[in-house]
Amino acid sequence: MTIEKIKILMIDDHPMIIEGYQNTLMFTKKEHQELTIDIANNCDEAVAYMDKSVDKETPYDLLFVDISLPPSTDGSMSSGEDLAEYARKVLPNAKIVILTMFNESFRIHNIMKNIDPEGFLIKSDLTSSELASAFQAVLNNPPFYSGTVNSFIRKSITSDIVIDDRNRKILHLLSQGVKTKSLATHLDISLSAVEKRKKQLKEIFSIDDGKDETLLNQARNKGFI
Repeated sequence: MTIEKIKILMIDDHPMIIEGYQNTLMFTKKEHQELTIDIANNCDEAVAYMDKSVDKETPYDLLFVDISLPPSTDGSMSSGEDLAEYARKVLPNAKIVILTMFNESFRIHNIMKNIDPEGFLIKSDLTSSELASAFQAVLNNPPFYSGTVNSFIRKSITSDIVIDDRNRKILHLLSQGVKTKSLATHLDISLSAVEKRKKQLKEIFSIDDGKDETLLNQARNKGFI
């Protein structure tokens, strides 16, 4: 029997969660699989592990990346999204599994667009059996997405509405309670440009009463928030 050696980097700032992932993979791995697992609790540790693996020519096969992480000390990375993008550059053959508590459509859309991970798991969907299934699927037949991510993708595919990233961000910020006058600062555009985009969004979603609340309800129904 040929042994398949799999080198894994797990990145999460909660030791108990990492321990759970580790135990699940070690307990459910196939008989021919030999796992080497390194653990990083923040962006700095993760970059150091990645760089070391490249220098030693022993690159990682698989990375599990949590999105909510303490930023790097130099401020160049603020989340697991930044880390995953870095991994794509230095470890081009590594498969990336994103794990996150975030389940908003805007965040899912951004991660899918910027990282296109081989695995994408929402923590609230996650069970040990799903993690084990995701692990084997990502190794052998990616991608693997958890239920919430699949639901978002289905809604995006079936929706006949297309909006750009800035309009998506407007919807996301409005849904978070950000007032129109503050949107300009968040988006680095003029207030008149914000108003123009909001008007455009209301036309796209056929909002007759002109209310932001109605717009947000329609956007939620269509899977954009």
